[in-house]
Amino acid sequence: MSIRTRRMSRFPIAVAAAGALYLGSAAYLPAAWAHVHASSDTAVRGAMAIVTFQVPNESNTGALTTALSVGLPDVASARTESMPGWTARLDRDAASGGVHSVTWTAAPGAGIGVDQFALFRISVKLPDAETASFPATQTYSDGTVVKWDQPPQPGGGEPEYPVPTLTLAAGPLASHGHHPPSAAPADQATAPAQPKSSDNTARVLGGAALVVAALGIGLALIRRRA
Repeated sequence: MSIRTRRMSRFPIAVAAAGALYLGSAAYLPAAWAHVHASSDTAVRGAMAIVTFQVPNESNTGALTTALSVGLPDVASARTESMPGWTARLDRDAASGGVHSVTWTAAPGAGIGVDQFALFRISVKLPDAETASFPATQTYSDGTVVKWDQPPQPGGGEPEYPVPTLTLAAGPLASHGHHPPSAAPADQATAPAQPKSSDNTARVLGGAALVVAALGIGLALIRRRA
């Protein structure tokens, strides 16, 4: 076998490697985006913030998501955003006035349909801690109940039903002269930022696939001319 023939035989290998990387990144994305996520642009320790929960419908039977209950971590005060088709109820401590949880319930015939998601927002005073977890319970119209309350696995792996968690920045928000924005109407809402870890991983894998494919094609063209 000539040198040129051996070099050309490597071209399918490069293409196959690029394809494998692409398929790996594509397979990773659905798992990363299909969870209940918590996000906030103003997540500062001990400060007021608007926290957004992105809730997808993962039913395999066509059932609607009809209720969402979220546990709150030592929240002194909380307010919910008005959301058409849903009612919200805060579970308050009668003695301290603190809020333990919030539950959204869909009106009859309403809910989150298959291949859809909804955004639920609350204005809360975050705890003075490095992170804040919001265990969530998602209820479907067919009676299915999914609990998103599992902590990270040892070694940093993601469990099947991870608890929505925010990483809180240090320092009082007031020192920067900013204030949390008021809750926007539902029709003006924008999708919250997705977790950086899953987004970065998918981007790295996708970029690597493109680089490998480009290198393989470039080498093949150069060697053909040679």
